[in-house]
Amino acid sequence: MDVGTHNHAVLMSQDRDGQVLTEPVPGGVAGDVLVGTGTAPSHHGELLQGLFEDGGRLRRGLVTLPCSLFASEATVRLSSWEPELRVTPTWKTKSLSAARDTLAALGLDTYGGVLELRGDVAVGRGLGSSTSDVTAAILAVLSATGRHLAPERIARIAVGAEVATDPLIFDRLVLFAQREGEVIEDFHRPVLPMEVVGFSYADAEIDTLSWPAARYTPWEIEYFRSLRGLLRRAVGRGDTADLGRIATASARINQRILPVPHFDRLLQTAEESGALGIQVAHSGTVAGLLFDSRQAQLESQVALATRRLNQLRFTDNWRYTAGSDSHGTHVRES
Repeated sequence: MDVGTHNHAVLMSQDRDGQVLTEPVPGGVAGDVLVGTGTAPSHHGELLQGLFEDGGRLRRGLVTLPCSLFASEATVRLSSWEPELRVTPTWKTKSLSAARDTLAALGLDTYGGVLELRGDVAVGRGLGSSTSDVTAAILAVLSATGRHLAPERIARIAVGAEVATDPLIFDRLVLFAQREGEVIEDFHRPVLPMEVVGFSYADAEIDTLSWPAARYTPWEIEYFRSLRGLLRRAVGRGDTADLGRIATASARINQRILPVPHFDRLLQTAEESGALGIQVAHSGTVAGLLFDSRQAQLESQVALATRRLNQLRFTDNWRYTAGSDSHGTHVRES
């Protein structure tokens, strides 16, 4: 039976165990226009990225630092009368592919319509602009159809559209295999409260997919094992100081792969201003100084760090609180 062409169309879904379920579409709904909106935040690069042992094999993985400053929003209008799904702007083809794959996963691939994307996530900076768009598109389809998919399923759809994706759909810290769309380890807690003074150190965009995969040394791989254990302990204890050390250690390793200019001066700035450490986008051109949001001297620390960044000519800088939900990942029914 073609969904939307009969009075008793059938919708397909999955239960929590991934089993396919079906339910009838209420009479008349199949011929109506279904409208939904989804919003997805950006991220600010990574707290940790490398190669990690998992089940006897090594897997590339990362832990992203969420960012509430920027976000993508998608609106989709679906109809069984439309021959195909289109996207605007037309170059957002990854988001279009993700929306179509979501409809197919729901058994609604006969629906067409228009997917509209808008947002303020800079492209090619390491802020996850592509993943923000793709995730928002998936959530918009789910909103329009009134359906739900597990975060893991959404992540797999995203990686199918992008080749590599970020774990923006998760509301907590996870060690995530970005090219497989799978969680390597779930830390079961959101990011610890930290103030981020972010900055851009280059104007050029980076094509993440064309960037060669990092080749790590045996010593670095063993070091990643230690950093993963330290991260697990830091999250469990709520220890932002250790989190800053982990981010700095990961940024140091990445200097061999995608160096941040004046890195030694940035380390001095972090020490002088009382920052917890430095984090970077491992395949982008943004970085940040991390501060304890609960520190009594926070404002003076941030002011000093900003002055030092300006002296280094990193004048394109900003500030936000990691963990803020002003740009949460969510769907809205229209």
